[in-house]
Amino acid sequence: MDNDVDIKKSFLFKRLILTFHGAAMQQMGKLIDPISGNIVRDLDQASFSIDTLDMLQEKCQGNLTEDEAIFFEHLLSELKLNYVDEVGRTETQQEKTEETTTESQSEQAGSSKAVPDLE
Repeated sequence: MDNDVDIKKSFLFKRLILTFHGAAMQQMGKLIDPISGNIVRDLDQASFSIDTLDMLQEKCQGNLTEDEAIFFEHLLSELKLNYVDEVGRTETQQEKTEETTTESQSEQAGSSKAVPDLE
C-alpha cells in the first residue's frame, strides 16, 4: 500500500509542477489562454511563476526521488530558456520600434524643409 501512496504523491507533485509550467508558458505567450482563446503576454507574471518554481525546487531539495528531481530540473530549465528568449524578443521589438520612430521623425523633419513656401 505504501508504494501506491508514493506513486500517487509523485504523480500529484509532477502535476503541480506542470500546472506552474503551463501557466508560465501562457504568461510568456507561448501557449494560447484556454479561457480567452487569445495569446496574452505578461512577462512579469511569467517571472513570478518561474521564481515560485525556483523556490519550490530549493525547498524540496533532498526530498525528491531522482526521477522527480530530473523532471523538475528539466521543466525549470525549459522555462528559464523560454523566458530569456521572450525577454530578448521584447527588447528587439522595442529597438525596432524606436528605430522606426526615429526614422519617421527624421523623414517628417526632412520633408517639411523640402516643401517650398509658395506664398
